[in-house]
Parts: sequence; structure tokens; C-alpha cells
Amino acid sequence: MGKIALAIHGGCGVMAKLDLSDEEWAAARVDLGRALKAGWEILRAGGTALDAVQAAVVVMEDSPHFNAGYGAALNTNGKHELDASIMDGRTLEAGAVTLVRRIRNPIKAARKIMENGDAILLGGEAADDFGRGAGLDMVEPDYFTTERRVKALAAMKAHAAAGTAAKASESEKHGTVGAVALDGAGHLAAATSTGGYNNKPEGRIGDTPIIGAGTYARDGACAVSGTGKGEYFMRYAVGHEVAARVSYLGESLEKAAAKVIQEDLKQHDIGAGLVAVGADGSITAPYNTDGMFRGWVTPEGKFHVATHGEVFPINP
Repeated sequence: MGKIALAIHGGCGVMAKLDLSDEEWAAARVDLGRALKAGWEILRAGGTALDAVQAAVVVMEDSPHFNAGYGAALNTNGKHELDASIMDGRTLEAGAVTLVRRIRNPIKAARKIMENGDAILLGGEAADDFGRGAGLDMVEPDYFTTERRVKALAAMKAHAAAGTAAKASESEKHGTVGAVALDGAGHLAAATSTGGYNNKPEGRIGDTPIIGAGTYARDGACAVSGTGKGEYFMRYAVGHEVAARVSYLGESLEKAAAKVIQEDLKQHDIGAGLVAVGADGSITAPYNTDGMFRGWVTPEGKFHVATHGEVFPINP
């Protein structure tokens, strides 16, 4: 078996350190560790990168600490509209859902769509119906609602009324989860899931379900999952841009990702971050906000999680 590697993010919209207690920050790091363990166990057993990224994202979708699945953001009408996508770097096959309201784990629906092969992206009621027909766990929309997201929606509405939306904290605005992996056969995969941003217009679709923007994987290049202001990730085709710089300019993964996050997107004064893994097992996780929920396992099997600048080694 060849080199394996895994990286995840839980969104670059990390709150100021004083917004959560030490216990709450610790709980979020525990769930990051659980997501890493879920993906790493698959890779270590010889499983596929595709299975690994899905498993990692499912853990984060089920956690209230991240803006995906349970704990997802609310739109301006107080409703959840969830997005997710997954991509196989070996075949360039992909699947995605957008505007779903009843699928407990949208990433599983994205995988089913990819495997079905009739479409790449399904949205709204049709996507929910597909998930139900595929035998996925379905829930009532209020399953996804947490007190934290209700408060965040109220905060964003207050900012909008006062004309101060641009000054809202990253945590009040958005967040996403994602995973990227390299398996022992040398194949790459990426997966991303989100609730969008708080107080978003009903029907808004961001970069997460758009292949090449928030999610991209191509064997021989890299796998990328992004988080931040999705409209800009779409404009810059961020996932594909990073892979293109690696493939066509011969840049290192770290240099290519930093160029996009710290230069291209930074000039727009918007929060942005990503995790990426290269064909050689290299890992990078640049962000331009105060922090980003993130974690990775090196090819040597060393686990790390972080929210701000400090990185915590963990024992799986």
C-alpha cells in the first residue's frame, strides 16, 4: 500500500476565542478528532479515499459544532437549505445536492447521485425525493436547528437592519465542513457539506455543490475542499484553480493554495480557507480569517486538530 493522507475542515468562520468557553472549544476539537479517526480507519484498512472523505464529513454533519447537517445555518425565512458534494479524483465522477431540507446527511445523497450516474447535481424537493428513494435517513427540517444558529440568524438580521452586515463576525455569517484524502492506491477524493450562510436569501446556492469551486479532486494533482464566501469561490473556480496551478505551473500544493486564499480572495476582504491534499501526500490548510476548524493526519499517522493558531496533537 502506498502513502495515505487525510485532512478536514469545519469552516473558516471560527468565532472569537471569547465567544465560546474552553469546554466548548474542546468539544469541537473532539469532534474534529472523531471525524479524522472515521476517515483514517478506512484509509489504514486499505479503503478508498472516497469512502474516507464521506465518513469524515458524516461525523461533522452529525455534530452541532459545525455548519452542516445538524446545526446548519438558517436562511432569511428561518429555514434550512443544505448543500453537499463529493468527487472521485480517479474518474472525475461527482455528485451533489443543493437546497435539501430533509436528508439527514446530505453528503450521502451526493454520493448516491454520483453512483447513480444520471446527473451530477439535484436540488430542492427532487433531491429530497431522491434521497428518500435511495433509502437514506430522512428527518423533519427542525432536526437541523440549534439554539446557536437561531441566535446567529437574529444577529445577522440585526446587522442587516443596522447596515452593519459587513462587520458581522465570520461565525455569524457562514461555515462549511469538508474532507480530502489520498488512499493507498494513489487515488484522491474530496467532499464538502454546508448549511450556507446565516440569513441567506431563500434559494441561494453557494459554491459547495459546484464541482470545481468548493470541491474538486483529480488524481495526479490534488483534492480540495473550501470554506468561505461561496460567491467568490465560484468566481475563481477555487478548487480547479488550485489543481490547475499544481498541474500546469508545477507549483507546490502549499504555494498554489496560498496564492488563491491569501492573494486572489484576500483582496476582496472576504473570509476564505481550504484544505487540500496532494498526490504525494502533502497537506495544506490556508485561511485568511482569525481561525479555521481544521485537522489532518500525516502519512506517518500523526493526528492534529486546530481552531486558531495553536495546533493540538491528539491520540486517536
